[in-house]
Amino acid sequence: MLIRVTPEHAIRSSDITPEEEYQNRRAFLKVSGLLGLAAAGLACSTGRAEAQQQGTSIGGAELKPELTPWEDVTTYNNFYEFGTNKDEPAQNAKNFKTKPWTLTVEGAVAKPGSYNLEDFIKPHKLQDRIYRHRCVEAWSMVVPWQGIAMADFVKSVQPLGSAKFVEFTTLNDSKQMPGQRSPVLDWPYVEGLRLDEAMHPLAMFATGVYGKPLPNQNGAPLRLVMPWKYGFKGGKSIVKIRFTETMPKTAWSVSNPSEYGFYANVNPAVDHPRWTQAKERRIGEFRKRETLMFNGYAEQVASMYSGMDLRKNY
Repeated sequence: MLIRVTPEHAIRSSDITPEEEYQNRRAFLKVSGLLGLAAAGLACSTGRAEAQQQGTSIGGAELKPELTPWEDVTTYNNFYEFGTNKDEPAQNAKNFKTKPWTLTVEGAVAKPGSYNLEDFIKPHKLQDRIYRHRCVEAWSMVVPWQGIAMADFVKSVQPLGSAKFVEFTTLNDSKQMPGQRSPVLDWPYVEGLRLDEAMHPLAMFATGVYGKPLPNQNGAPLRLVMPWKYGFKGGKSIVKIRFTETMPKTAWSVSNPSEYGFYANVNPAVDHPRWTQAKERRIGEFRKRETLMFNGYAEQVASMYSGMDLRKNY
């Protein structure tokens, strides 16, 4: 797995590969695992940038995923704040207002405060990454994200020695988010990570996808991306980040603790109580695939869970 450090002579946003080139150029689509591109802005344009293809070995087997089409990435979503059916977020989030956007940082940090989104992002290098994603409902996607490394943000606010976890809270606004008028979850949506997980090089805050600003239904303007965990760990439309000494109570683990644990690491050996997790179906394909441990990122992340009972800590 390779994450390439952005050079000082970063490519301009006008040079980002546009969506249609992602779709049509087979040489670009057959990227192995994770592709770290040069820094990129968030607006799609007609400019063209040649991406360096980097082969990699994931769990001993070369992985060559193809990107899930834009149409599927942006219309087949779990975002319960806008509805529980997969097509409802795209329909119900059209008028969601993401500007201006304020993000609050609090808890066990040396630099708490409130930031507008632009000030939050500005100090950090923007990156393009292609990640596999696995949903607990046994479907998966391959998505080209844009955003910032979560570790860069964590370092910038200087967690105190007492900080062991990071809690992320989604906007709570039932006027804009009709799904929050339903008691399906205890709103607002809260997710959390151990501090070392948040600091891992694969963890990121996404602000865009396919070279375009993040669509509302995908968690605009800021969402978590944790590719070795099931999709429900990816909190969306984040407004608060809190550093804590104790494990946060997260939305799904509170709602149904027998089915959704805090860690949510992809583990094909642990079935969901109502279905198997051993196989998955990638959107756009009919055949099922074998689910990979840690979603194929075991080589990069398994050491963080050494000695843990991954059945008990699901």
